[in-house]
Formats: sequence, C-alpha cells, structure tokens
Amino acid sequence: MPETKYCPLAILLNQISGQWTIYIIWMLDINGALRFGELRREVDGISTKVLTERLRLLESIELVHRHYEPSIPPQVTYTLTERGKELSRILDHVYELAARWYGTEQETAS
Repeated sequence: MPETKYCPLAILLNQISGQWTIYIIWMLDINGALRFGELRREVDGISTKVLTERLRLLESIELVHRHYEPSIPPQVTYTLTERGKELSRILDHVYELAARWYGTEQETAS
C-alpha cells in the first residue's frame, strides 16, 4: 500500500475535507456563478474569514475560478472550474448513496 502522503485519494480528501468546503462546491454547482455576498448567504452560518479561506483553497487547487471585475464597487464572482464540475459529479453520486443509507426525505440528485 502506498504511503498516505503520496496517495492521490488521500491528497484530494485532505484538500476538500475542511468544514464547509464540500458545501461550497455544492452551492456553486446548483447555483452557478455566485458573488461573494450571495455565496455567504447561501452557506448559512459560515464566517467571512472561513469563506474567504475556503475559496482561496479551492482556487489554489483549481476547483473554483475567481473572476474579479474592477468596477465600483468591485465585483468578485466564483464559479466551478471544469475540475470542480468533475468533482461535483462524483459528489452527486456520494449524495445519492448517503440519501439511501440515511433515509433522507429529499429527492436524490440526478
């Protein structure tokens, strides 16, 4: 078995396992492009500091694209990259599994 620090799955899970991270990916997947304030409202309970940290992380691992529009006031919009969309499709399957295992009353994602 390969060492954990070199295992691609361990690396990915370590990167996305922080609190709110998968939820942010999910919000961008279902809503499309969101400005920072909109995303903060969608992720109820997250602080501005943590949202900023998570978005920077997701941008650094190329799951999220940050578009800066130098207007007054400046507009920053976040979207999933192709990599982010690819991961989101996998997370949809994980959601379906969780819904079956834990009996959610919500419809499963398609």
